[in-house]
Amino acid sequence: MRYDLVIFDNDGVLVDSEPISNTLLAAYLTELGHPTTYEESVRDYMGSAMHRIHELVEERSGELLPTEFDETFHTRVFAAFQAELEAVPGVVEVLKGLAGAGVPYCVASSGSHERIRVGHRKTGLDVWFRDEIVFSAEDVGRGKPSPDLFLHAASRMGVAPERCVVVEDSRLGVQAALAAGMDVYGFTAMTPEEKLTGAKGFFGSMDELPTILSP
Repeated sequence: MRYDLVIFDNDGVLVDSEPISNTLLAAYLTELGHPTTYEESVRDYMGSAMHRIHELVEERSGELLPTEFDETFHTRVFAAFQAELEAVPGVVEVLKGLAGAGVPYCVASSGSHERIRVGHRKTGLDVWFRDEIVFSAEDVGRGKPSPDLFLHAASRMGVAPERCVVVEDSRLGVQAALAAGMDVYGFTAMTPEEKLTGAKGFFGSMDELPTILSP
């Protein structure tokens, strides 16, 4: 292994949540008078923290989202997760391989700690992610594309940024990893390569990842 730490994004990389959450986000924004298609939600918000949604809506419309927006959205998302959410195919095998080889890993997500935990419990990934290796944009204040979250994760894990590799599936996540001075590989199961400019390489299936990360 040529890296000392593997940092996973969560949504779309560990849990197959992006189709669920972006469908609900587009519908909720449209309901509130900000017409948004699923494709626009993926383009504008995938991989971002909640504050970015508020900022873009205000920037484009001059209007503030309601104070209960986050709570209502998360309630809808968590209910859908309980009914539909699954782990990304092959990711458990990747985690088993890293653990077996003694390679440290963690998750650094734009989602809240509650969102991460709800998804992990539903999919069984909670057995692979102890609290001390779960990092959220809530921990740093500024989400991706700021490098703060990835730098925070590396610092807490005791690894220099240049010795870290990030596994991402969003444009904002790739930008954040590059800004943090880390190598990043783009997962293209949902996002085409051209949307992940700057990634060191690309893969479309989790069974490809162990070979990519090996020397």
